[in-house]
Order: sequence, then C-alpha cells, then structure tokens
Amino acid sequence: MSPFASLEGKLALVTGGSRGIGRAIALELGRAGAEVVVGYRTGREEAESVAAEIGGRALEADVSDAESAKALVETAGDVDVLVNNAGLTRDGLLVRMSDEDWRTVIDTNLSSVFYTCRAAARPMMRKRAGSIVNVSSIVGVHGNGGQTNYAASKAGIIGFTKSLAKEMASRGVRANAVAPGYIQTALTDVLPEEVQQMILANTPLARLGTPEDVAGAVRFLCSDEASFVTGEVLLVDGGLGM
Repeated sequence: MSPFASLEGKLALVTGGSRGIGRAIALELGRAGAEVVVGYRTGREEAESVAAEIGGRALEADVSDAESAKALVETAGDVDVLVNNAGLTRDGLLVRMSDEDWRTVIDTNLSSVFYTCRAAARPMMRKRAGSIVNVSSIVGVHGNGGQTNYAASKAGIIGFTKSLAKEMASRGVRANAVAPGYIQTALTDVLPEEVQQMILANTPLARLGTPEDVAGAVRFLCSDEASFVTGEVLLVDGGLGM
C-alpha cells in the first residue's frame, strides 16, 4: 500500500529549489517518490546537494527569461508536477522604488510562472494529467507596506493560477497556489526583532512557520489525493490571515 500523497512514478520540476522553501519542497517531493528536477539560478552547489540527496537532477536556468524558462521545462522532460517557487524581494516604499526594483520582482516572481506554465501546459493537456502548484504569499492576499512590487507579483500569481485552473480543468490538469505566512528562512531572519514579535503576536499558532510546513501542503496539492482540488489558494500561515 503506497503512502498518503505518494508521487511514485511522477516527474516533478521545482524552480528556486536550491534553498529555503524550494529546497524543502524538492526534498519532500523526493521523499514522496517523485523524480525531482531542481531548478536554480544561483547556488549551484546547494542545488546539486539537494538533487543528490533525493537522487534527482539540478538544472540551471533564469526563469525570468522566457527562453531560459522554456528550455528548463523541456530539458526536465515529461513533467507531471510543476512547482513554481522562484522568487525574490526588493523592498522599499513606493515613492522611492526604482523601475528596476519593480521590474526585477515582477519578472522573477510572476513572469517566470507564466513562462514555465506556458511551456508545460500543452504536454500536460495532451496526456490529460498534471498538477501545477504556484507559491504565492500572504502578502499577495493582504498586502504589506514597503512591498508593493512583491505584493503585486504574489497577488498576480493568485489570479493567474485561478484563470489557469479554469482553462486546463477540462483536460484533467490542476493548478493551485499556496500562500505561506511568515516562514523561518534567510528572508525572515533579517527582520528586526520587534517586527518578528509583532508577527508572532498576530499569529494564532504563535510561531513562525518552517519550510517543511509549506512543503507538506505542496506535496498534498501535487498528489492524487488532491485530485478534486483546483483553483484553490491554501494559506500556510498559522492562522495569520484569518
């Protein structure tokens, strides 16, 4: 009897898989039995280490570039599961935000999802199977001062995912999003102590999340146990968004 949320026999591609949440997702999908391709732009050694741990492959690509993203999907192979996790922040108040900081965040966080999903869509639709999970953020649901670019990119992922789910449902392909709250990673480690305390005070479960918390939710959405779930946004936030 196979384990709950088994991905045995499936090929999964995880972008931004070298560290943080992406690393945890790649490892979790590997433990679920999937053959995992770890996509990365920087951090070759970390990506190769993750891939080695689960018997997968590491492939370098800049998913903010259309051709590079397309090549990544095609080189990965006959993808059954696509997880778009690549992302970055360039925080700042709107009145001081440069065009470059806006474009970099939108291209890396949102345009990359369009590029990879476009490349994976036809092959998935042809075989009438596939699961896409896009990593959004609670900031894309509720907004956050100093993050207009990041919030726009992550809110865009939600609208994109819901539209994609409607387009591909008749072909048996599912698309969902996860929206992590504040997760203990290098990105949150730099937050001032008082900000972290404020976040904890507003989180009913009274702790920061871990990358593994997000990875478990992604595994479920990728699996056949979630075969009747599409167009959903699953908040993994300890109740912060209630």
